[in-house]
Amino acid sequence: MHCAYRVEQTPPGLALDQRQSDRNDTEEWMRMERWKDARQLSFRIYPYGLAIALIYALAYWAAREASVDQFFLPAGIRIAALLICPYRYWLYLLFGEYCYFAYARYPMVEKYGMEWVVLGSALLMPAVMLIVHLHRKLMSSETDIWLISVAAASTAAVTSLNLGLSHVLWSTPPVTALDAKLTRFLVGDFIGILTIAPLALLWSKRHTDSAVTKGHVLPTSACLILMIMLGVLAHLIPADSPATKTDLLLLMALPAVALTCMHGWRGAAISVPLWSLIVRLTMPSTGVAESFDPAAFSVQQNLAVVGIALLAVGSCLSYYYRRYRSTDQDGRNAISLARNTHIAAEMDLRTRALDIRKLGDGLEHSLDDLSDWLDAQGHQDLASSLRRVSAVHSRKFREQVTMVYPTSLEHVGLYLALQTGGIHEAWKDTDRLMLHRLGGDPCQLSIGLQLATYRTIAEAVSLLLQHEPGQIHISARCGRFRRDRGILVAVALLDTRRHLSDGTMTLALERLTGRTLAYGGTVQCRRNRIRILLLEPRPDAETAQHFRFPVHCAATHTR
Repeated sequence: MHCAYRVEQTPPGLALDQRQSDRNDTEEWMRMERWKDARQLSFRIYPYGLAIALIYALAYWAAREASVDQFFLPAGIRIAALLICPYRYWLYLLFGEYCYFAYARYPMVEKYGMEWVVLGSALLMPAVMLIVHLHRKLMSSETDIWLISVAAASTAAVTSLNLGLSHVLWSTPPVTALDAKLTRFLVGDFIGILTIAPLALLWSKRHTDSAVTKGHVLPTSACLILMIMLGVLAHLIPADSPATKTDLLLLMALPAVALTCMHGWRGAAISVPLWSLIVRLTMPSTGVAESFDPAAFSVQQNLAVVGIALLAVGSCLSYYYRRYRSTDQDGRNAISLARNTHIAAEMDLRTRALDIRKLGDGLEHSLDDLSDWLDAQGHQDLASSLRRVSAVHSRKFREQVTMVYPTSLEHVGLYLALQTGGIHEAWKDTDRLMLHRLGGDPCQLSIGLQLATYRTIAEAVSLLLQHEPGQIHISARCGRFRRDRGILVAVALLDTRRHLSDGTMTLALERLTGRTLAYGGTVQCRRNRIRILLLEPRPDAETAQHFRFPVHCAATHTR
């Protein structure tokens, strides 16, 4: 029995229409979801941001009350706030400025018109924000000279907007001539920025290294006191002597330059604002923004030029000083690593020398037991011969061990270690070397420095024995050099008329410089001698701790 099942198929055209309908429904649903999300967007308001807006508005109001056209502190407040606050709080700064302008300029609507009040208040902060934002990449550079560019661009933008909008939107144009107004606004805004912005940037970098060296505390205090005294004298000058007052204010450039030379950009960031504030305090004012003091304005023009120069020079000084410190620190780290490497190598040799000595002691003890057994068995001649051979080889074995590591140096010091042990016997066998004029106390030096000196002397003597004929003598002197301690060694040919060959000098520099650099020293090859200097900042604080036993060393003075 056969059963047939019939499958009905959907026509191709109908299936295509159905898929298109499903796709349209999906797109419509996605659009609805995006529309819902857009409607549900909310802006979070931070109380800390509102506090910033309030503080900024109050600071702007206070700065405006203490300012005149030729000394406009709000321009500096605006730049300082943008430099200190991160991006997420810029909207709150904008809100704070708008609140101040709403309070200060709303009564001016009838006199100057709503267009000027709105546009003149709304465009200033966004323009400065754009300028600061464009300089953000430069702010991460190693120099702070970009602050001058920010100050100049902000001054030009704000002054152009203020004067342009006032001449276009005011029903009655300003009475003051455009060129005079432009000069006052440019100088006033720029001086205001130089007064506040460097201090804000200095505060933002307060966590960086800004320690004042002990040698600069007194000169720095003297410069600051001198600037304040000159300001007080200028304030006491009568109004009928403007030339004397101007001269006193200009003399403040000298301590400002001195502070910049001592502290770089930080000195300029303190001296320039202090100079500007003192000029403002000595400026007579009627309390009206349009009040003008020609003598102070002349000083302000010089202050603007000198301030730019000081900030630029101070920035360059700080940059190169940081580079010098970085390079110097890298050099110190390299020297410390090299020194630790040499000490680790010496410790390894010391361990090996002690192991070899233990092995030699064991062999010597075994030979002694064998000689005693032979003596007990009646072989006295054989036992005596074995003892003599054992004593000779034991002495040579110990001399070779001291060539690996001079353990006697840890107890009797460098000079006696050079006069005993295997190295002394090796030099004695050549019949070409003698020690001469060993002065000072080497035990005041660290063990690491004495070991480096020991190896360096051995290498220098080996070079002269191999490549130069004639007698050789060694002289050394331990002592202090400024804040360091060290030793000066001279390995020379006894014949002063004979000079070292060029090949010997080259080999000496190549083989001996490594150890001397690890201890801040030098190698010099002159005429018939090799001079070696090794130094260390502290006698035993750093290197003695690498050894596991106390060091007992007697002072030696050998002539």
